Amino acid sequence: MRERFQPRVTVAAVIERDGRFLLVEEETSDGLRLNNPAGHLDPGEAPDQGCARETLEETAHRFTPTALVGVYLSRNVRPDGEDVTYMRFAFCGELGELEPDRPLDTGIVRTLWMTEKEIRASPERHRSPLLLRCLDDYLSGKRYPLSLVYTDASVYSTAVPLNRP
Repeated sequence: MRERFQPRVTVAAVIERDGRFLLVEEETSDGLRLNNPAGHLDPGEAPDQGCARETLEETAHRFTPTALVGVYLSRNVRPDGEDVTYMRFAFCGELGELEPDRPLDTGIVRTLWMTEKEIRASPERHRSPLLLRCLDDYLSGKRYPLSLVYTDASVYSTAVPLNRP
């Protein structure tokens, strides 16, 4: 019997200020790479909540998503042969205050503000091909209401889940 396909759900923030985009530089198995503030969706949270949490953890900035930029699928076959598909929900929104004493998430070396041109000039440093795709969609004006992604109340429940479709 074939194993059930289970993409890993991630969330990402596309944050622009004065023509520059907030990125993180992070340690990966391939060396230092650039990415949007991003990470895995945790149990018990909606995608926009996960994006706010990941942005805070990776940049020490509060972030309030105001629109969905897009939903993306990407596949990566790792050197050890593991075949992983990611489903990314990318949001744009309002960057809030910096918490200067907050440590950055494990693996995050620093945050960077880069121009579109600088980002495009460094594709070999991108952690994911979705970095450019999210940037392109943001720059082309793609914005969808947060209500497009519905999160049922059962997601927030700590009770034992019911067996129903």
